[in-house]
Amino acid sequence: MVVSVPTILQNLGVIERQDGKVLFNNTGILLFAKNLEHIYRHTAITCVLFKGINRVNILDRKDFNEDIVTSVDNAMLFLKQHISIRYEFDGSPKRIEIPEIPFEALREAVINAVCHRDYFEKGANIMVAIFDDRVEISSPGTLVKGINKKNFGEKSILRNANIASLFHRMGYIEKMGTGIIRMQDLMKKSGLTPIQFEFDGFVTAIFERPAAEDNIPDDGKLNGKLNGKLNGKLNPELVVLLDYIANHPGIQANDIAVSLQRPIDTIHKQIRTLTKNEFIERRGSRKTGGYFSCS
Repeated sequence: MVVSVPTILQNLGVIERQDGKVLFNNTGILLFAKNLEHIYRHTAITCVLFKGINRVNILDRKDFNEDIVTSVDNAMLFLKQHISIRYEFDGSPKRIEIPEIPFEALREAVINAVCHRDYFEKGANIMVAIFDDRVEISSPGTLVKGINKKNFGEKSILRNANIASLFHRMGYIEKMGTGIIRMQDLMKKSGLTPIQFEFDGFVTAIFERPAAEDNIPDDGKLNGKLNGKLNGKLNPELVVLLDYIANHPGIQANDIAVSLQRPIDTIHKQIRTLTKNEFIERRGSRKTGGYFSCS
């Protein structure tokens, strides 16, 4: 049995038929547009790294407004660039990476913001703000009717059911309505403070960051290379680069620069640092060779 593409898209709830024409609806545009900036400016995810604990000095900022799936992935790359990670070793060949805040919890919060934001509120974007003491992920709009502060996280009413359903089908979320419980469970298992939520025209998830000294272990779990040459802590940008190379063996510097959205000169400098400390190595010819993880 052959099913036409329009029928599949209609079953997904991303197109509508009007006057004999097949048109993408709002959900379809959000998921399939190559650049939402030309259509909806308020659908971006704005990611900002602040110096200190106030919204004054900006160290880095990115606005992602491609399709909403790509924007989620880019927001997570931004978080991984600026969230500290430590390595532990249990005797197995592969190191254990422990971010200061579980990436799964942060990802769930970003996806929740995309799925539950009020898209009729055109004056604000989803905001991912990183401070020295916390990470805030804010979604424009008040709580959906039927949900209040007391039952928030226990009951679920979908504001954008089509978007949530498609994220579920793609495997970005497990079960709709369980996200808050899962996020809090991840924080508890990591020994971290529970996520705080604020409701003031935005729904904001606040992740408390561990104290800086807690991110630098002194119990000998880091190997000598990290402890000695990198002062016990791998720079967050280097961690992202190292993990990207580990997941894309043989990749070349130009492709890394495009994917991570960093200047090529910066990538070359960071590659030299990782190569010097024997985290990565280059294999193959100058034209066709690439970089591989040494771990």
